[in-house]
Amino acid sequence: MKQGTLCVQGGWQPKKGEPRQVPVCQSTTFRYETSEQMARLFDLEDSGYFYTRLQNPTNDAVAAKIAALEGGTAAMLTSSGQAATFYAILNLCEAGDHFISTCNIYGGTYNLFAVTLRKMGISCTFVDPEATDEEIGRAFRPETKCVFGETISNPSCSVLDIERFARLAHSRGIPLIVDNTFATPVNCRPIDWGADIVTHSTTKYMDGHAAALGGCIVDSGRFDWTASAEKFPGLCQPDASYHGLCYATAFGPAAYITKATAQLMRDLGSTQSPQNAFLLNLGLETLHLRVERHCANAQRVAEFLSAHPRIGWVRYPGLTGDKSHALARKYLPKGSCGVLALGLKGTRQDATRFMDSLELISIVTHVADARSCVLHPASHTHRQLSDEQLREAGVAPDLIRLSVGIEDVEDIIADLSQALARL
Repeated sequence: MKQGTLCVQGGWQPKKGEPRQVPVCQSTTFRYETSEQMARLFDLEDSGYFYTRLQNPTNDAVAAKIAALEGGTAAMLTSSGQAATFYAILNLCEAGDHFISTCNIYGGTYNLFAVTLRKMGISCTFVDPEATDEEIGRAFRPETKCVFGETISNPSCSVLDIERFARLAHSRGIPLIVDNTFATPVNCRPIDWGADIVTHSTTKYMDGHAAALGGCIVDSGRFDWTASAEKFPGLCQPDASYHGLCYATAFGPAAYITKATAQLMRDLGSTQSPQNAFLLNLGLETLHLRVERHCANAQRVAEFLSAHPRIGWVRYPGLTGDKSHALARKYLPKGSCGVLALGLKGTRQDATRFMDSLELISIVTHVADARSCVLHPASHTHRQLSDEQLREAGVAPDLIRLSVGIEDVEDIIADLSQALARL
């Protein structure tokens, strides 16, 4: 099935007499007839449901749809995008390990990598995605376990050269993890370009309505963990908490996602509720339609702002003069996303006054849903970062992140025009 059909019908194929819509299995537990049946589930010898923290039929149906959209083997839903990123790294790294990330990532992710994981003994080296192969190569260490990047960076709107970073990672025997939140699988499937693990904040375009927090990890099933077995003892050595089971041997292409579910979700419990999974699925059913409208509107808005005398600069991969335009044409030929970055000709106070003057476009701590919204990252989402860290993350003090919604684009432009006229 093509992407549009998968959005509508993927993941849940009802049989005779079953509900056409994915049912909400709002139950924490599931009944079995014998103790042996339950025991086999706890030993991972049988598949089935026994506790929603680990698996739930509603969640599994929605995860299967996202896995199909991304071209992966399997997926796991999490309570938020931040939880998905955390689990994706922690599934490979333990105290004493190291990983590499591009520097121009979401501020919350940057803080997770630079501060919180470091407290757990896991270190991260941030690299400029535009650095040379030799410069990036110097960041690798014997204890490096993975490389992380965003398809479209938040909020600087740069496009990742996925093939290049996959090559750099694979040449060292480690996987590439890509956060595909902004592009969505409708516009880009990183696995097709060599990524091994894909993460999402499903709170954004996938949900599309700012109704439900959620995240997702998709396993491509293509990385050979046994080829670098010494780097991944958690996958390739016996797990004492499951009677010596070895994930790579027992589950093959599904080893990574099985370990994430059976071990990390079991112990840390950042589970997406079945009700949120149901709401997420409603959003997924129109994802292919909404993303097309987001991109068309954002292109119009980016062109309008680029020509406006009060605008100092605009970053949007769809603009022919943008530094990521060539990469966007390669990886995102159908369009990038609805998010763009801009800076006014003026002070930070001018940026605040401009945002406060908007009427249709809302100031919210969110991005990538049906309604247009705006944010000043240096004052909001990235305010925990120092000026040096802001520069490393590609966030200028005057950067305004504009998320263009699916309203009538003439109304969006009219609101921007009247706000700019008040400066």
